[in-house]
Amino acid sequence: MSALLELRDIRKSFSGVKVLDDVSLSLAPGEVVSLLGPSGCGKSTLLRIAAGLDDEFAGSLERNPLLGFGPDGDSGRGGGGVGVVFQEPRLLPWLTVAQNIGFADGWLADDNRIEHLLRDVGLDGKGDLLPKQLSGGMAQRAAIARGLYGRPQVLLLDEPFSAVDAFTRIRLQDLIQQLALEYDISILLVTHDLDEAFYLSDRVLLLGGTPSRLRRKFPVPLPRPRDRRAVELAFLRGEALTELHQSHVI
Repeated sequence: MSALLELRDIRKSFSGVKVLDDVSLSLAPGEVVSLLGPSGCGKSTLLRIAAGLDDEFAGSLERNPLLGFGPDGDSGRGGGGVGVVFQEPRLLPWLTVAQNIGFADGWLADDNRIEHLLRDVGLDGKGDLLPKQLSGGMAQRAAIARGLYGRPQVLLLDEPFSAVDAFTRIRLQDLIQQLALEYDISILLVTHDLDEAFYLSDRVLLLGGTPSRLRRKFPVPLPRPRDRRAVELAFLRGEALTELHQSHVI
């Protein structure tokens, strides 16, 4: 198996209502893939399945043996070489930023690793602060550091910038782009933001319909890091928007 993650023919229902139907995707080493689509189309559900946090589905989830298996709950680690960053930072309010980042290791947390991550996400010197002392953008940076703490090969991001302002969102997008290159990790990103999807990704997968299916796949043949003003990105955004309109999913 060359892919790090592969989902095949995923079907998922809630209370008898099918929300995902015959969805397949794969994530190759070093690849950034975005799941794009309107709210409620099942993007986050698919990400939870990929993380191993939801096993009530039809179809199959295969992980490369190098990743290992088994979720560790909602700690920010999907288990076995997979890190997870949610829509909300989910920091424990009674722990410092540094303690939140190394929480899964308890008293055995690697202080050097934590300090390195704090520097990488722009929180150098903030490790002793409590979550209530952080801005929204800083809290999400801490959550990203927590997701990277276990040295994952795959990072799953569930609309991680949806709760911050536009300028902070741009800075966090640039941070993710930088970290993907520096850490040589694969990323599966859930978003409903066209600009974000095409700026960050090597491939964009468009979900939509009732139940939701993969409507179209968009390769993004531009090297990273990228210029947000690139004509090629504007063209791809237009193509995706046209597909959304024609499919009546927005």
